[in-house]
Amino acid sequence: MAERVQQPPAKRLCCRPGYNTNCRQGQRAGGTLCGGSGTAQGGSSKTLSPESLLDISARKVAEKWPFQRVEERFERIPEPVQRRIVYWSFPRSEREICMYSSFNTGGEESGTSGENSDETRLPFRRGIALLESGCVDNVLQVGFHLSGTVTELATASEPELVCSVSVSFDRCKITAVTCGCGNKDIFYCAHVVALALYRVRKPEQVKLHLPISETLFQMNRDQLQKFVQYLITVHHTEVLPTAQKLADEILSTNSEINQVHGAPDPTAGASVDDENCWHLDEEQVQEQVKLFLSQGGYHGSGKQLNLLFSKVREMLKMRDSNGARMLTLITEQFMGDPRLALWRQQGTTMTDKYRQLWDELGALWMCIVLNPHCKSEQKCVWLRQLRRWNSVDVCPWEDGNHGNELPNLTHALPHGNPGEKAQRHTHTHLTNTWENRDTHTPDQHSASGPTQVGKQRHTHLTNTVPQGQPNSTKRSEPHLFPAQRLLDDGQSFVALAVETALIGLGQQRVMPDGLYAQEKVCRNEEQLLAKLQEVELDDSLVKIFRKQAIFLLEAGPYSGLGELLYRESVPMHTFAKYLFTSLLPHDTELAYKIALRAMRLPVLESMAPSGDLSRPHHIVSMVPNRYPRWFTLSHIESQQCELASTMLTAAKGDGRKLETVLESIQKNIHSSSHIFKLAQDAFKIATLMDSLPDITLLKVSLELGLQVMRMTLSTLNWRRREMVRWLVTCATEVGVYALDSIMQSWFTLFTPTEATSIVATTVMSNTTIVRLHLDCHQQENLASSARTLALQCTMKDPQNCALSALTLCEKDHIAFETAYQIVLDAAVTGMSYTQLFTIARYMEHRGYPMRAYKLATLAMAHLNLSYNQDTHPAINDVLWACALSHSLGKNELTAVIPLVVKSVKCATVLSDILRRCTLTTPGMVALHSRRNSGKLMSLDKAPLRQLLDATIGAYINTTHSRLTHISPRHYSEFIEFLSKARETFLMAQDGHIQFTQFIDNLKQIYKGKKKLMMLVRERFG
Repeated sequence: MAERVQQPPAKRLCCRPGYNTNCRQGQRAGGTLCGGSGTAQGGSSKTLSPESLLDISARKVAEKWPFQRVEERFERIPEPVQRRIVYWSFPRSEREICMYSSFNTGGEESGTSGENSDETRLPFRRGIALLESGCVDNVLQVGFHLSGTVTELATASEPELVCSVSVSFDRCKITAVTCGCGNKDIFYCAHVVALALYRVRKPEQVKLHLPISETLFQMNRDQLQKFVQYLITVHHTEVLPTAQKLADEILSTNSEINQVHGAPDPTAGASVDDENCWHLDEEQVQEQVKLFLSQGGYHGSGKQLNLLFSKVREMLKMRDSNGARMLTLITEQFMGDPRLALWRQQGTTMTDKYRQLWDELGALWMCIVLNPHCKSEQKCVWLRQLRRWNSVDVCPWEDGNHGNELPNLTHALPHGNPGEKAQRHTHTHLTNTWENRDTHTPDQHSASGPTQVGKQRHTHLTNTVPQGQPNSTKRSEPHLFPAQRLLDDGQSFVALAVETALIGLGQQRVMPDGLYAQEKVCRNEEQLLAKLQEVELDDSLVKIFRKQAIFLLEAGPYSGLGELLYRESVPMHTFAKYLFTSLLPHDTELAYKIALRAMRLPVLESMAPSGDLSRPHHIVSMVPNRYPRWFTLSHIESQQCELASTMLTAAKGDGRKLETVLESIQKNIHSSSHIFKLAQDAFKIATLMDSLPDITLLKVSLELGLQVMRMTLSTLNWRRREMVRWLVTCATEVGVYALDSIMQSWFTLFTPTEATSIVATTVMSNTTIVRLHLDCHQQENLASSARTLALQCTMKDPQNCALSALTLCEKDHIAFETAYQIVLDAAVTGMSYTQLFTIARYMEHRGYPMRAYKLATLAMAHLNLSYNQDTHPAINDVLWACALSHSLGKNELTAVIPLVVKSVKCATVLSDILRRCTLTTPGMVALHSRRNSGKLMSLDKAPLRQLLDATIGAYINTTHSRLTHISPRHYSEFIEFLSKARETFLMAQDGHIQFTQFIDNLKQIYKGKKKLMMLVRERFG
């Protein structure tokens, strides 16, 4: 059709029936509707006289009957009756006109365009502006045809435009439009809107005539000839060829035109066979969708397609048959998108934006086929159409993949009857629509239909109800668009909507394949629950909740909360949390039954538990011992944790319920991090500042913490240290017996390092003693347990626990001696020099120098410093050990120097030790003191002679090693190194001779390094 220039999507305001030109937009006109019986009969719009029986009858006939049927029913129709039928046949509501001339009819999408100035660009708004500016003229209604001219005034950039507009209508719907503006679009142009609104708002100003055939019938032969000749004269250039052709055919006896009784009349209204629907330009719908798809989501095409979907939804809400018609046109273009074949050929997935469009497409078809007002014949047409689309190879699958990526184990392994395997396919986005075509009422499972598992390719909306076979289940997700529509329609349908939603959300359904499909399951469930949470529960709704909750608990395999649960079923945690919080104030026991039943997560069980099927919570596994690919498992476990936390919070103060909830958590939650979160939650709730601690809830918190410790004891967990510290804090709040208990059974909860460095150390701290208000006897008992733990840990892991054990046992001589002996026993083979040096320094600090010396010598036996490790972290420990030995006396120094010579090959370290040993007398003062007294040790006698020789030898070896791979940029550094070596050589009596010989040997061996040797000669001769 000729329409306006294509406009970008903009927000629009919903118009209501009953506007007049004096109303500001958005307000309803007062008095009777424009074009009502009062104004139609020439009365004032303020007249409140009752309608005549003629008007009432004519209006009803005009709404329901095609005019042909009226003519066939009655042999003669009085002219006044014809006029009233023709008058009332034009639409009286502006709402539909607005819907067909803009993207929206309300404020729910008012942010679409982004700017208020775009409102004026909407055809509907522009049409109103043209009407109110007096731009509509020459309006004439002939039968069921309205015509007129609409003038757009000239602007700075555009000349004046006069458009001839004509509108055909039937049964209060505009069935065809034409406009001289020449623009093409899906929606009516502003000129059509202006003319239509003129007829709606000013019906008394429209000259109305009967259909032209009625007028011609009243003419005699002369009048008819005059009429035709004048018509040809006025429009001879346009109609003369057609007039001559028609005249020839009429004069020919055997012409086809003479074989038909009567002649067509475009103003006489619709025939009995004509479909009564609003005008929709199918070609433009197809072209626009094709254009948007070709843009691949760029240039706002995704937004435009979503606006088209919103228009379909709007039509469905108004029960407009064009909703399904428009969706059919859109679907055809989606099926013809060349990218589908390309993606399938390449084995790649659809983009997320494209998947979302297909999701919306499938959801809209679901709304159409579930419409209870739809006729069975129309459903059959849709069924054939959906099956045809579903059979096309390129029809996208539920998860957006093409079968060769990330296969789900539930499809890879046998399911039930082997004969079914060959029939198993994957649902497309459209499969579920025709599977569920017979579902209407909330007594049936909403958005689901009775089909067997695995018969077709699964869509995002697939719902398959099991038929009682142990190897069948129901695949679906609670998209429940019908329920959402009912919730949106106000209070009249709230009870029905809530019950429908509860039924749908509680159905047992299999988790679909693919990341996108699984995320969509969670997202749609949360969206529907968010909608339900907006509903305020009254007594009638609480009764519905009770009824559905009991039904779900007793419904068997149909229910996700029944006793029989399939391993791959979508969990009920989020839904159960909503039911729990809703029922808790009204029926506590029922609320807990629902929540506890929903805590199950069988997909994480290694295998189905043995037992009779009649046992509660029995889990049937279709794929035992194998995990299916659940991409949203972490989110699901989080929801399970939230449900458990909600129950713990509600059960505060009720010991029996807390115990039941604890058992459920321990049985069903398999993630240590989530159990730890629950333990923390319980601890916070139990120790709220405004009340006394709840000891029962504290014990639950402690028990959960102990389970976390056992679960993470042998696994890596970056939060483990935090968990241990928290557990000690929790046990402290519970009481001294809890602390004693965890220390008694430390080996099942902690590593030896954790037990000594965190648990026992915290228990022995002053803060803990003050917090618990312990007397001396209790303190000693707790300390005794801590020392026993420390010694046990040291026996098990002396490397990491010895120092902590010694610290904890300081105040008990026997325990301290025992810990020291364990260190000595482990020092030979089980401890490193770093650990031994650390403990040795601790011993010196505590006043045990001889024990420190003993441990230092043991540490030296494990040490090995090569010639180039002059920055090794153990150097300070070696210097400290030598200083300690020197301070103790000559015998100790004599004993340690052989160990140093054996372990240290670094010349600079040895020369440092040698220099320090020559500054003071052994056993007199510390090395760092400047005071000197007594006789210094001789370098010509043991043990310093041995150390001096080792140092000179280390310098010689290091020199040769460095010269092997020396580069010119290191020459100056090397000369400085030789200078330090000379200082050490000169400490010997014949040191000068030895150094000279050493330099001469270097000159001879490395004479090829001329530049370096020249530098050596310059410095050392």
